[in-house]
Amino acid sequence: MILTKKALPRRAFLRGMGVTMALPLLDAMTPALAASAKPPVRLGFVYVPNGVIMDKWRPISDGPNFQFGPTMKPLEPFRDRLLVFSGLAQVQGRALGDGAGDHARAGATWLTGVHPKKSEINLRAGVSADQIAAQTLRQYTQFGSLELGIESNQLAGNCDSGYSCAYTNTISWRSEMTPLPVENNPRAIFERMFGDGESTDAAARLALLESQRSILDYVNSGLKRLSGKLGPSDRSKLNEYTDAVRDIERRIQKAEQQNASVKLPVMERPSAIPDEFEDHVKLVMDLQVLAYQSDLTRVITLMMAREGSNRPYRNIGISDGHHNITHHQNDADKIAKVTKINEVHVKLFAYLLERMRATPDNGSNLLENSLILYGSSISDGNLHTHHDLPIVLAGGGAGQVKGNRHLMYPKETPLNNLLLSMLETAGVPTEKLGDSTSKLDCLA
Repeated sequence: MILTKKALPRRAFLRGMGVTMALPLLDAMTPALAASAKPPVRLGFVYVPNGVIMDKWRPISDGPNFQFGPTMKPLEPFRDRLLVFSGLAQVQGRALGDGAGDHARAGATWLTGVHPKKSEINLRAGVSADQIAAQTLRQYTQFGSLELGIESNQLAGNCDSGYSCAYTNTISWRSEMTPLPVENNPRAIFERMFGDGESTDAAARLALLESQRSILDYVNSGLKRLSGKLGPSDRSKLNEYTDAVRDIERRIQKAEQQNASVKLPVMERPSAIPDEFEDHVKLVMDLQVLAYQSDLTRVITLMMAREGSNRPYRNIGISDGHHNITHHQNDADKIAKVTKINEVHVKLFAYLLERMRATPDNGSNLLENSLILYGSSISDGNLHTHHDLPIVLAGGGAGQVKGNRHLMYPKETPLNNLLLSMLETAGVPTEKLGDSTSKLDCLA
């Protein structure tokens, strides 16, 4: 790096013809000789619905150097940045006198630890951990948080035994009465990240971005000027970043072209959503990595599917609805199918971790400087149990977290205790969250 008295501002952007492009973290954004500054910790929360087949999920041994169970095997390459938890619970997801509705309560409690009010209209849950983090960390970024998903983002209507769809379709609550909808359209996510936030003409921005030109074409002159002022390391980082932007644009355009060519007699398919589930998830995950890389936000939630999802997975030979077969009643064929779905989800999570590990950040990589929680608020989908949840935490927390451990806690230890520890590691100390009792010492 060339040391100068001036540095680029941390929140630097390139602007051109109605679009705004955030830049990745460059050496030139760090004041000369200040490389020892602690990197920011990114937080991520990846939710999977309907629980898992726990016998296939659980590690075969505990402590350090544990042996992975079959379902978690795709995560073994990240062993040194993994903590696997047993014994954690969200007991507020139980009926507690409210009858049926475990899927709604699971979605509502995962990041809140607050028993939701059973209603289609008068919503009440609790502030979620991601939004507590966003309230503090939004001062450093363009967006306080991003709420991403793959399936329906409707918040109205009855989705589970008298519970509002808000409880099943989001895990993010800004206040106890304000659920935040997920965005499941990659085009909309991309435009939100790179559209000109100062322009009120959304239609004009959309028309601009939907043309065949890349967003990079509109800021090309600025990119060239900036590149000429950077050292070799920063130029390499900038090239890698712009290559990632172009690749995501290409994939969004490809999905739009494919959707436009399909004749649908009854319903119109949303644009920019790939046909295949895995392609859709990977595209959204790549946008997530891009948002972290450019420091547009430090807090992201991603719902792999809505809670109670009955999506079939025909690409792996499963035409049954996911939710239906989780009520397997010990049928070996149904258990095998659910296990295959669980493995698909874990492989996609491994894809996210690999993308983060391959992305340079502050002298290391995004995975090292993040904490990404993966799991569900239901363990056994057949019985709708809310204890001994399938929970994995990935990332180094900017050097604060030691991985390669399977940690076992007493039965019904609140998951919120772990959430408190994550918040503290990210610089958001919080005394109480839902039914938390104390912070876990595993991240110290």
